[in-house]
Amino acid sequence: MPSLVRKRVLVTGGAGFLGSHLCERLLADGHDVLCVDNYFTGAKANIASLVGSPHFEMLRHDVSTPLLAEVDEIYNLACPASPIHYQHDPVQTLKTSVLGAIHMLDIARRTGARVFQASTSEVYGDPDVHPQTEDYCGNVNPLGPRACYDEGKRCAETLFFDHRRQHGTRIKVVRIFNTYGPRMHPDDGRVVSNFITQALRGDDITLYGDGSQTRAFCYVSDMIEGFVRMMDSEDDVTGPVNLGNPHEIPVRELAERVLVLTGSRSRLVYRPLPQDDPTQRCPDIGRARRMLGWQPEIGLEDGLGRTIAYFERLLSGDPARTVSDALIAG
Repeated sequence: MPSLVRKRVLVTGGAGFLGSHLCERLLADGHDVLCVDNYFTGAKANIASLVGSPHFEMLRHDVSTPLLAEVDEIYNLACPASPIHYQHDPVQTLKTSVLGAIHMLDIARRTGARVFQASTSEVYGDPDVHPQTEDYCGNVNPLGPRACYDEGKRCAETLFFDHRRQHGTRIKVVRIFNTYGPRMHPDDGRVVSNFITQALRGDDITLYGDGSQTRAFCYVSDMIEGFVRMMDSEDDVTGPVNLGNPHEIPVRELAERVLVLTGSRSRLVYRPLPQDDPTQRCPDIGRARRMLGWQPEIGLEDGLGRTIAYFERLLSGDPARTVSDALIAG
């Protein structure tokens, strides 16, 4: 339902997987959206159908450099989120996380806007606590190949809470667990997109370790609903708040489900587990339930079906990547 108040909303990383879904949700809610992206992992195709809207504006910009904007709300999603992409240029990944947070906080302080930080379950590292609660401080290797992302996001959280203490900035911090759906990058190295594209192409499906490590998968529309509820919550609800699906499964089981749903005859093959790859990852979402009245609604079979349909169109060369991909499948 459209909002009664039209807000001016800035979305960094707005041409990415989550960002593009958020932009269309905000437009549907009746807001003006300024989408900022440098297209390192985002794609113009993700937002192509939004460009004609008089309430949507696109700006090519790298958030590691300052930005001036007059807005009511800021969603800071800018940062490569898959190991393949963030390890490609780890120094720039750190700059995006840290300097991007500083620049968005500066806008929020000047304008009085609420500012939302898309943090990550990677702040927990390879956890000793299961499921992960927001008060768990994590088990992160600050020197490993994943540290540019893990520690960059941890530092960004520090900046957000120090900004609130020092300047009274209106902050919102969520920690995102594994999310999937239409518009995932086909070559981002994440298990859902990997398994689906490998199955559809008839390639071997690659499992790392013995496939017993667990993940919990949240469909993209559920995640975006959590974002909006967090932003709309009272100012004293700052987070951090875990957003994700609390029902975990081994990655081998995910691969087997993808094989069944695609009808693929791909084989499962095993490779060594990457350094610092978590063996368990599952959120405790009690805080999200209490504070936001939020929990995932889309089941894994349904969500995988929608995502497979998207990748079938993408791999077949169909250029139609519309805002209604998920809605049509549902």
